[in-house]
Amino acid sequence: MAERDPGELLIDIEVAYAEPDKQMVVPLQVPVGTSAREAVSRSGLQEHFADIDLNDVNLGVFGNPVTPCAPLAQGDRVEIYRPLQVDPKTARRDRAARSQSRARKKS
Repeated sequence: MAERDPGELLIDIEVAYAEPDKQMVVPLQVPVGTSAREAVSRSGLQEHFADIDLNDVNLGVFGNPVTPCAPLAQGDRVEIYRPLQVDPKTARRDRAARSQSRARKKS
């Protein structure tokens, strides 16, 4: 890594990623103007989670989606989102169908 300019302003952030059986939150100090994608790269999480692809990643800050080039602010927590396994509309429809089926069996 390149040497840091002593006059460079730094901000404190976190980068978070979770799988069902493993979660990590990495605290970092980064220069003002660092993008969400660059923060993920600096976090080193790709070494622990092979599924993280910096070229195709969905990110957010405190639950709000952001573009990978979004600049970060002091105290931000960058969240790396995994792709959905099931479309939410399909899941809701399936739950409703199962619920109706159970109600018919009880009557």
